[in-house]
Amino acid sequence: MQEFKAQTMKKSAPGTKGGLNAEIQARIGHQLRAMYDDVVRQGVPDRFTDLIKKLDDPQRAAEATQAADSTPSEGRD
Repeated sequence: MQEFKAQTMKKSAPGTKGGLNAEIQARIGHQLRAMYDDVVRQGVPDRFTDLIKKLDDPQRAAEATQAADSTPSEGRD
């Protein structure tokens, strides 16, 4: 670990304390983009889309809430 810190410090721009050099920042950026691109490709689940639509239309949300409250569900006492 100490060796890694020494290499990072050595490659940093002159006059700066610590920090990550450009090569390490580029690697981190590449890894983050790869990870989040995969998440974005998965899309939004239908249940989230339905919830967003309900939140966008307050009247529809109120009707859905009333319908859910008036429908008896199993396991409720």
